[in-house]
Amino acid sequence: MSIEVRVPTLGESVSEATVATWFKKPGDAVKADEMLCELETDKVTVEVPAPAAGTLAEIVANEGDTVGVNALLAQIAESGAAPAPAKPQKGADAPQAEEGKMAGKNVDVMVPTLGESVTEATVSTWFKKVGDTVAVDEMLCELETDKVSVEVPSPVAGRLAEIIAAEGSTVDAKARLAVVAEGAGGAASGPEVKAEKAEAVDSPGAGPETVTERKDVEDAPSAKKAMAEAGLSADQVTGSGRDGRVMKEDVAKAAAGAAQAAPAVASAAPAPAAAPRAPVPAEDAAREERVKMTRLRATIARRLKDAQNTAAMLTTYNEVDMSAVMDIRNTYKTDFEKKHGVKMGFMAFFVKACCHALKEVPEVNAEIDGGDVVYKNFVHMGVAVGTPTGLVVPVVRDADQMSFAAIEKKIGELGLRARDGKLSMAEMQGGSFTISNGGVYGSLMSSPILNPPQSGILGMHKIQDRPVVVNGQIVIRPMMYLALSYDHRIVDGKGAVTFLVRVKEALEDPRRLLMDL
Repeated sequence: MSIEVRVPTLGESVSEATVATWFKKPGDAVKADEMLCELETDKVTVEVPAPAAGTLAEIVANEGDTVGVNALLAQIAESGAAPAPAKPQKGADAPQAEEGKMAGKNVDVMVPTLGESVTEATVSTWFKKVGDTVAVDEMLCELETDKVSVEVPSPVAGRLAEIIAAEGSTVDAKARLAVVAEGAGGAASGPEVKAEKAEAVDSPGAGPETVTERKDVEDAPSAKKAMAEAGLSADQVTGSGRDGRVMKEDVAKAAAGAAQAAPAVASAAPAPAAAPRAPVPAEDAAREERVKMTRLRATIARRLKDAQNTAAMLTTYNEVDMSAVMDIRNTYKTDFEKKHGVKMGFMAFFVKACCHALKEVPEVNAEIDGGDVVYKNFVHMGVAVGTPTGLVVPVVRDADQMSFAAIEKKIGELGLRARDGKLSMAEMQGGSFTISNGGVYGSLMSSPILNPPQSGILGMHKIQDRPVVVNGQIVIRPMMYLALSYDHRIVDGKGAVTFLVRVKEALEDPRRLLMDL
């Protein structure tokens, strides 16, 4: 009997989604409610569970396909043999009959789909070690790409037989990470309880059943990443989420409690330097802390340096009187928030002003591809966001077609997801122009670096009251310096200055945006 897997309800006003990742492939055995794939909408990420146990017979909607509500995603062939791996968990003697052919089967753990244009990743953390028992979809390790962190689940239940890619190693998109002996861990329920009794000794009143139940709770991905960065294990963190789930805030509390022991950890065994370094006095070395550069930070460094080495980068400056924008905000911010449910900020004005200017100077919105110049008849606006792990640039797609309220909502949503480490690959790809706001940190003036392969980036800065001359009179006005960095290979000085002047005009007199002047 064949069972259909269809797109679930996606939420109010959401009519379609994109198939982001398949966790199973045709021929794989699946359990009821086991996650089959992940869908992405313009608002949320939706996981699709298996409606019944069996074998994944066919995938109808492939990764990258756009599907509507109730669309057919896959077919599951119902099978009475699918739940069989659960039988060996009753005792160690059970495998001889039905599991005999499964116990010796090794299943490769491969690098999952990393996203468009991402060809490699770094193994940042292994959550399991060789010999540990693992459940289906239990997290084995975490990979870092130049944009996001990717968690790798176990494809089957069993025992982790071999780790092929160690922590810190770089792997390509089709590499093997580990080998899981399928079914070998299925008989480990008894021994697992015994092993976990040792963990329960430190927690009076906690028996094996309590610990085993806790292991079935999936901690928040952001919490796992925070634990890896802080060097904490799940046993050192008390979860405050549902069923004891560890949240990111719990990790912060645990890390603060362990702060007194940090100096000893820091000076224990420093990693060897990547490059020769001048001798450091012993008393200074004891007070230093050496931390391996994360994949994200290393990629940021490489891409920024590549931008300087590749593009003929030049920056031009101007200043803008923010009085008109601030007057509009003060007049309408209350009504705006009541109607749209989002606060009126400055960013929507800058996005609109840039979209307006890009129409007149399209080369700033273009890119060089070999010997060609690719002009884009759309604006996918990148908005640089600072996060605890580094700078990321989520993209507001088709920003030139969006209203002020829609832009503010989208930027707020992307900013929150960026700080929580929940941005998807698709949300950080395809930008055609970028805005970076150093003013939120107090920067008065800077020269932003291009985000390749884009040809332009606008730098916003701190709004500061300064004396300026208006109609022959010296007055105090809220002024902001603007900086446009551009690729001089494709954008001439005249075009860059014209772009910046149009942005300035639109901000100093927002009525020009309505009149398309």
